[in-house]
Amino acid sequence: MKAFAATFLAAVTIGALLAPAQAQTGSKTLELVKQKGFLTCGSNTGLAGFGLPDDKGNWTGVDVDLCRGVAAAIFGDPTKVKFIPLTAKDRFTALQSGEIDMLSRNGTWTQSREAELGLLWAGVNYFDGQGFMIRKKLNLASALELSGASICVQQGTTTELNMADFFRTKGMKYEAVAFADINEAVKAYDSGRCDAYTTDASGLYGSRLKLVNPDEHVVLPEIISKEPLGPAVRQGDDQWFNVVRWTHYAMINAEELGVTKSNVDEQLKSPNPEVRRLLGGEGDFGKGLGLPKDWAYRIVKAVGNYGEVFNRNVGEGSPLKIKRGLNALWSQGGIQYAPPVR
Repeated sequence: MKAFAATFLAAVTIGALLAPAQAQTGSKTLELVKQKGFLTCGSNTGLAGFGLPDDKGNWTGVDVDLCRGVAAAIFGDPTKVKFIPLTAKDRFTALQSGEIDMLSRNGTWTQSREAELGLLWAGVNYFDGQGFMIRKKLNLASALELSGASICVQQGTTTELNMADFFRTKGMKYEAVAFADINEAVKAYDSGRCDAYTTDASGLYGSRLKLVNPDEHVVLPEIISKEPLGPAVRQGDDQWFNVVRWTHYAMINAEELGVTKSNVDEQLKSPNPEVRRLLGGEGDFGKGLGLPKDWAYRIVKAVGNYGEVFNRNVGEGSPLKIKRGLNALWSQGGIQYAPPVR
């Protein structure tokens, strides 16, 4: 009996010691965000189409609009976001430490980043792949002709490893010229310090706009990697993970259902049960997320559906003019696909 009592007391003591740690691991980010009254979002230091502030501090981009969508879902106000520009080297540390609530900075979803860094990717808001940009005067038609080239690249990214793998696999030599900041890498390439510049293909089009003479540069056709880009959160808070993930899914579902920023008020009267569930007219699908029933309506009203976000930031309505490609809806030849709200 004494042995049983001792064992029981030990188990209770251990449970009491573990309880605070478990509570800390499952910290409620959503409640903390509500308490402080705004969302803190880790963003790019300046990448056209994804995260770029103007001279007045107004941010634009695909990743920026995702953060604004989350803020709209929580507060009904897309302006309640504080953007924290982060380098590739510092972005994950800032998320791990709690300096930011979410990271939306064209970050590639990989196994090691989730398994070793204690992070979770809440979806893919841009399917991309790595490429190379060169000067037209080099008269090269393929990345397979880059043997011996010097290549500007950003440190702390999957880009470095992908480049090393590509050249090693092809039996080609190269010289990496690495920089901590993307803007430094682009400036170095533009000044002629490197023969080529490499990053995600979407980033190449955005960076080309910053060059002194954009028309003198061309993006080579090869895509050498898979780069599923999306928002990341800390592990251990399933509710917050779902808030961020379903913000993205709400925008995809809205596009599929034909709900736009301009017609969302009219769509509140739609007889379509899928539209009604999405916008809060039927059932309460915000409750499980810790959000009001019109959470998705708020998102679309504030930033639009996924297609609208894509078009104005990187698509035909933007200076980048990037085709939808893989980022088209699954029903239109792409692979953007969202589970239903039901």
